[in-house]
Formats: sequence, C-alpha cells, structure tokens
Amino acid sequence: MRRTDRLRPPPPRDLGPPDRAHAATGPIRAVTARRYREDMSHGPRSGLAAVSSALLAMSRHLEVRDVLKTIVASARELLDAQYAALGVPDDHGGFAQFVVDGVSDEQWKAIGPLPRQHGILAAMLHQTRSERLADVRKDPRFEGWPKAHPDLVDFLGLPIRDGDEVIGALFLANKNCPKPEGGCGFTEDDEELLGILAQHAAIALTNARLYERSRELTIAEERSRLAHELHDAVSQKLFSLRLTAQAATALVDRDPSRAKGELQQVAALAAEAADELRAAVVELRPAALDEDGLVATLRTQIQVLDRAHTARVTFVGRGVKALPASQEEAVLRVAQEALHNALRHSGADHVDVTLDRRGSGAVLRVTDDGSGFDPGAVRRAGRHLGLVSMRDRASGAGGTLTVESAPGKGTTIEMEVPGG
Repeated sequence: MRRTDRLRPPPPRDLGPPDRAHAATGPIRAVTARRYREDMSHGPRSGLAAVSSALLAMSRHLEVRDVLKTIVASARELLDAQYAALGVPDDHGGFAQFVVDGVSDEQWKAIGPLPRQHGILAAMLHQTRSERLADVRKDPRFEGWPKAHPDLVDFLGLPIRDGDEVIGALFLANKNCPKPEGGCGFTEDDEELLGILAQHAAIALTNARLYERSRELTIAEERSRLAHELHDAVSQKLFSLRLTAQAATALVDRDPSRAKGELQQVAALAAEAADELRAAVVELRPAALDEDGLVATLRTQIQVLDRAHTARVTFVGRGVKALPASQEEAVLRVAQEALHNALRHSGADHVDVTLDRRGSGAVLRVTDDGSGFDPGAVRRAGRHLGLVSMRDRASGAGGTLTVESAPGKGTTIEMEVPGG
C-alpha cells in the first residue's frame, strides 16, 4: 500500500438512506427558506447564503481544532451573537478543548483556566434538549464566572451529539438585537437553526477525529517498522562491537599488537553502526512532509502543541515555496527543538512561530516571552539546550542559525535556508 493511500482521509459520513437524508435536510430547507425571505435586505451574508457558507466552511477542514473554530465562528455569525463557545468534554470533569469567538486573546488570558463541567455547561452535556434563556444569570443552575469574564445575558446552547454520545456543547450569548421586555433575544428560529448547525457540526467533528486517528495510526506503523529495522540492522553490529572491545581489553597487556588490531576492528564496526543509524534517520523523514509540505506540517504540529500546553502557540506562514527535502526536514527539526525548549524550559505564555519566504529560500523564527537565558553562560556551563544540534542541522542544510536571548527577555531562534 502506498503511503498516500494510508494517509487519505476517511470518506465523509453517510447520512443513510434517502428518507434519512430527506429528514436531515428537510428542516434546513424550511428554516433557511424562511430566514432567506425575512433577511434578504440585511446584506450578502444573510439568509440561505449564510447557512450555505457555514456548512461549507465546516466541511472544508480536517484538523479538529480548525473544525471547532469554524463551527464557533459560523454559529456566532449566523445567529448574530456577541459571543460563542464550544466545549469538548474530557473524562475528568473538565474540557479537553474549549474554543471561543468574540473574546480577544487578552480577555481570554485574563479569564484564567478552562471552565469545569458545572452549572449550565454541565447541563448541556447531560441532556438532549437545547436551552434558551432570557437571562442566564437568573437561572438556578448559574454558578457565576471569573472576574474578567464578559457579562452574558440572553443565552442559547445545546449539545452536539454523535448518536448517543455527547461530543461537545455549543453556546451562544448576547444576541445583537433589541431585547423584548422580559424576553430573550434569541428566537425559536435561532434555536432551530442552531440545532441544524449542530447536526452538521457533529458530522464534521467526527470526520476530523477519524482523520487525525488515521494519521496517528500511520505514525505508529512507521515507528514500529523503524524499530524492527534498527533492531535488525544496528543491534547486531553493536553486539559485535562490544565483543571485539572486550577482546581488545583482554589482549592489551599480554599481546598489544593483537589488541591494536582488535581496536581497529572496533573503529570499523562503530563506523558501520553509525552509517546504519544515518540511513534509518533518513528514512524517518516525517511522512507528513511528503504528503502535506513544510507549511501544513508545521501548522498541524503547532496546533497540537497549542492544545496540549497552557502557553498560546501560534503559527504564520507567508509565501514559502517548496524547498529541497533536506532543507524542509532541517527546518522542521529545528522548529521542533526550539518549541520543545520554549514550552518545557522557558515558562513562556506565548510562543510565536513564523515561516517567511526570503529569496528562493525561507526564514524560520521561533519567539517566546519566557525567562530567556545568557547564551554565553549556557555554552560555558556545557548546557546547550539543543543549540548545538540546531546549529548542526542548519549548517548541514546549507543554512544559518542565530540565537537572541537574555535573562527575563525571552528567546528568538532564527534559521535561514537558501532554497533550491
């Protein structure tokens, strides 16, 4: 099987027989037709066009994080709300992912840790019906929010379900319209439309999860194959090297001439083992580079890191064309090492990665706002933080690497490669 076959995303989920498909799309026609007639005067994003754009946007992405962001942004725009959020529950009373729209990065940071499953958030995860409230603060389940949290009033939320499993909860608040006296800004039509959006969100989210799992399985297969190759090709030579070294040790006093011959054999075996390891590492070129290219691979890996760490990790790629394979791999490895240092050792709140075109080549820049360090002191202490490895990779690809850092000032790693 070709690698491209293994990495092809799973086919879209089938809605089932024609009667099920009609049942799923019938409400769309009813609601969108009504909204189309009512809202045609409100501009090009109103009515049927807005619904169509929202559904197409959700089906366009394959990474889970992108799908979540698109669902939230589409819901907020479609129902004209100030705030929207989508939470994916974990198994420990919290949320594995929580995506918001309408809140700035500064506000989000000030709010603090991700919310827990409590109050109305918990209700959305344990019931099948939607919740439409005129004032969420007056609901008996309301338990307050952090000081920096925006003030929410009218509220519309519902679970996102895949069969019997609740895979998320979608929330909207503060509709941008005059509120009826004592009533909620969200209407029955809004509630019905959000329900339709949630059905399609479940399909898009499930497909994205299946795609990511298929990629994980491919990586696992590659690791397993490499482990077998390393065992077969390298371990035998290392075993021979050990026996030969032991023989040289035994001969060094009583027969120095033979010991010298054995040590020469040790050197030869070590060189062969190193060659085998280099060949294995060459084959370990990330499959995603061949399939997706450098920009998409970096973006995907950084999205994963952003989900896994409390620090905000961002990526921007601008105008970069395909580079020679050795340069792409070197850029990826340097980015991985720099990100590892920033996330594990610097205590950074923000890590920004950019990849820009420069002539026929490219410039990678990894910047963090962490504790920083004195590069000279690090070298003198023999603690390299991977800097030697990064410089070796850069020079091996015909590029250069610079490090700018100071205690309390963060760190910037910059790598430039010449291109082809």
